[in-house]
Amino acid sequence: MLWHALRRFGQKLVRRRTLEPGMADTRLARCLSTLDLVALGVGSTLGAGVYVLAGEVAKDKAGPSIVICFLVAALSSVLAGLCYAEFGARVPRSGSAYLYSYVTVGELWAFTTGWNLILSYVIGTASVARAWSSAFDNLIGNHISRTLQGSISLHVPYVLAEHPDFFALGLVLLLTGLLALGASESALVTKVFTVVNLLVLGFVIVSGFIKGDLHNWKLTEEDYKLTVARLNDTYSLGPLGSGGFVPFGLEGILHGAATCFYAFVGFDCIATTGEEAKNPQRSIPVGIVISLLVCFLAYFGVSSALTLMMPYYQLQPESPLPEAFLHTGWAPARYVVAIGSLCALSTSLLGSMFPMPRVIYAMAEDGLLFRVLARIHSGTHTPIVATVVSGIVAAFMAFLFELADLVDLMSIGTLLAYSLVAVCVLILRYQSEVKNEEDQVELQEEKTAEAEKLTLQGLFCPLNSNPTPLSGQVVYVCSSLVALLLTLLCLVLTKWPIPLLSGDPVWTAVVVLLLMLITGITGVIWRQPQSSTPLHFKVPALPLLPLMSIFVNVYLMMQMTAGTWARFGVWMLIGFAIYFGYGIHHSLEEVKSDQPPLKSRAKTLDLDLSSACTPSI
Repeated sequence: MLWHALRRFGQKLVRRRTLEPGMADTRLARCLSTLDLVALGVGSTLGAGVYVLAGEVAKDKAGPSIVICFLVAALSSVLAGLCYAEFGARVPRSGSAYLYSYVTVGELWAFTTGWNLILSYVIGTASVARAWSSAFDNLIGNHISRTLQGSISLHVPYVLAEHPDFFALGLVLLLTGLLALGASESALVTKVFTVVNLLVLGFVIVSGFIKGDLHNWKLTEEDYKLTVARLNDTYSLGPLGSGGFVPFGLEGILHGAATCFYAFVGFDCIATTGEEAKNPQRSIPVGIVISLLVCFLAYFGVSSALTLMMPYYQLQPESPLPEAFLHTGWAPARYVVAIGSLCALSTSLLGSMFPMPRVIYAMAEDGLLFRVLARIHSGTHTPIVATVVSGIVAAFMAFLFELADLVDLMSIGTLLAYSLVAVCVLILRYQSEVKNEEDQVELQEEKTAEAEKLTLQGLFCPLNSNPTPLSGQVVYVCSSLVALLLTLLCLVLTKWPIPLLSGDPVWTAVVVLLLMLITGITGVIWRQPQSSTPLHFKVPALPLLPLMSIFVNVYLMMQMTAGTWARFGVWMLIGFAIYFGYGIHHSLEEVKSDQPPLKSRAKTLDLDLSSACTPSI
């Protein structure tokens, strides 16, 4: 009896939503065009980091080779973007990575993904709101912060901010009201700010190439000494390295690329528009690809212009572009940069706030969060309760909390979502088609019949050209194993790099063994038949590209500090308390599981009819 109870409990954790024909139906308003999605993706991704990040990475990590860092980071981000694009074409619903996990790897992983996405968006919204407030305060001479520090001061270090931020509070509440008005109104504001931001960045790039000097890409030690003699102050100068275009070598490029990777985080907000895009199967993949391309061109252009205008070791990480224009004699251009920075922060803020209620709404509609959060406004067709609640929580955090120590939590949530989407693409491409409940019953019967047929030859040379329940199960198990092995490989590479680089035979053997196992299991996945279902977009080069995406994401997650993982653990404990206390019992899949399968119901109906038609004796 206990075994059956535990088995049923385990089945609840891995139950999956089926891809049903009616999944395109929605209670939200389909009003967003492809251009709206591109503006949303660019605005969310191309935030204020473009005005700061290039200076920070170029000065201490990469020098002029920062352009290569952005190229490597863009290629790594494209791996995740392609996986999102395929799912956007396959599942036109709100929820993004949460829903993708639900239909592929089960309910518990789906809840984990959605819960972490909520955390990422809340912290992102609050931190960008405080950055907007700080940037505006800086423009007017820091009058707001000085007044608040003198009158209202919070004395809880590492938890609460130095003073409450009324400006950030009001800004988040104002944009919450805008989002509640409707998706089209939010998209219009996003487009306006994004266009202004792109125009400013275009001005920066053109100005940089006009005023820049190619000599700044091949600086020598002599140039460095001349700069020191001229300034008579080495404190503000960064390291020279070896000079030239790649002053810090390959290691500098890799460290810089790891930092630049986070500059491309944000495009996944496009995937949450599945129920509000006019043609989601086409516009979501197109929107993701175009937005990543635009962002790469902007980052590449700005970093090139910046390092051409000014020697990389003279850059000021806090305000690189204004200092660069001052260095070239165009000091008034710093006001143009300030306008662009505020527009970038505005679009980034909207980009964090827009997907947040969509994920909450999707989880609440499935019963994993409280049902009231799935309420839709009859006039605006927006998830009104989820929008208001998430906006108030984000505004409260922006008002009171010190967010610097929480920002890394955003990265864990986002990278976890990226990894799961890559795994889901890998699994779902190799699954048999399930069009309705009857098909699901038949596939289960086929899987039982095939259970004894699995051989070594069948793993590498399957007889069927189309996916079968057995081949789908093989890919499911192999994908889970290879994800685990990739995690172990990343753990070795990040936590024990010194003995590995020194040629320690034990650690070298461990890495070689892991690589052999990963290669062998990848070969098994590669040999399985893929689904031929036509989609507007499919990830090319399966299974290689999703596995590369998983490796990059897990490797970056391993860079997080122990404190960040401890905070992540606390957040997950809160989430699991909600899931096991409420979600697992109120899930829509729980209601469906209480109903007998379609075929069983049909047989029962036939028996009832036949008995009703049999004449009594």
